[in-house]
Amino acid sequence: SPAMAEYRSLLEELAQNITAEDLEQLKSACREDIPSGEGDAIATGHHWFAFLERHSKLDRDNLSYIEHIFEISRRPDLLTKVVQYRTQVLKISEEDEVDTKLTRIPSAKKYKGETPPPPE
Repeated sequence: SPAMAEYRSLLEELAQNITAEDLEQLKSACREDIPSGEGDAIATGHHWFAFLERHSKLDRDNLSYIEHIFEISRRPDLLTKVVQYRTQVLKISEEDEVDTKLTRIPSAKKYKGETPPPPE
């Protein structure tokens, strides 16, 4: 579908901007969410996106997780591309996004000014 093609081309563009060094940082940023031994085998941006998709952290209309990772990894350039895609292609505004997707990610609560509950 055209939407899928747009999504793939977004990931392609992001992957081209992820160096091996960036990748280590991105992988370590999502380590606590995805406790998986597969992480070490991820060698490219494409692998990383496929890995996130397998773990249900990434989908054509669910980009909040990678936005979060790019933010904490200090990659505003990549974050900007994702946000542009989300607002132009998916037509999801900041407000809609915050209410739906982000509420499922505990670490994203800070965006809404809520304090996540302390760990058990």
